[in-house]
Amino acid sequence: MKWGVFDSGVGGLTVVHALKELLPDDPLDYLGDTARVPYGIRSVETVRRYAREAAEFLAGRGADGLIVACNTASALALDVFCDLFPGPVLGVVEPGVQEALAATASGRVGVIGTPATIRSDAYGRRLRELRPGIEVHSAACPLFVPLAEEGWTDGEIPALVAERYLAPLRAHGIDALVLGCTHYPLLAATIARTMGAGVSLVDSAAAVARAAAAHEGKPLAPAGRGALRDGGLLRPGRDRIFVTDPGGSFRGVADRFLGAPLPEPEVAVLGPHA
Repeated sequence: MKWGVFDSGVGGLTVVHALKELLPDDPLDYLGDTARVPYGIRSVETVRRYAREAAEFLAGRGADGLIVACNTASALALDVFCDLFPGPVLGVVEPGVQEALAATASGRVGVIGTPATIRSDAYGRRLRELRPGIEVHSAACPLFVPLAEEGWTDGEIPALVAERYLAPLRAHGIDALVLGCTHYPLLAATIARTMGAGVSLVDSAAAVARAAAAHEGKPLAPAGRGALRDGGLLRPGRDRIFVTDPGGSFRGVADRFLGAPLPEPEVAVLGPHA
């Protein structure tokens, strides 16, 4: 099965990493809208317009299934992808919610993400639908994104930022925390230390990869980012990386998010001029 993976930038490469650990032989196309990142500060109408253009591009590339790796797009525009894409569409919200429900014993769950994701309350709303009475405590953590992209994932500065964002969630006594942004797994060690040993982290990137494997009827692997297979993660020609702007520091950042060398990115033109 060929998967299309969409993200507003490079964060969705954490989904690609997790997906390839579970489905190494499935070809994929990755589309990162790097010319218009970040989506987390955009209006709902703008995110939905960008989602339409991304869905049309990946459908035109012949993907059998689509993973919307962007939490903001999953929260605000998943229906747009479903309407335009002919195959199965998986967002990151539902798999993350299901794993959070499985992880919590106390019924107190935290959610962190971009401002747009947190404003949408997509995780909280779905958690409450599936388990009435659950406590959901959310926090926007916008500085986690540039820290991850700069490679500042450990040390004093990330620890101070994490403490500022996460101390209120820790005070609520949560025992499961959803990493509601695909950048955040790179900061998982710092986040885990800040929250303490009694809090399970739910990686939405790994969760949606497991949902894709389940869709294909493949056995599920334990949570977490495992080791790369021999021969590398992506195969040039079979696995293709598309971006709307390849400039700047994309290659260095992308290699760090993928955890492996990246095939040469190709330029995608979205919208009416495609």
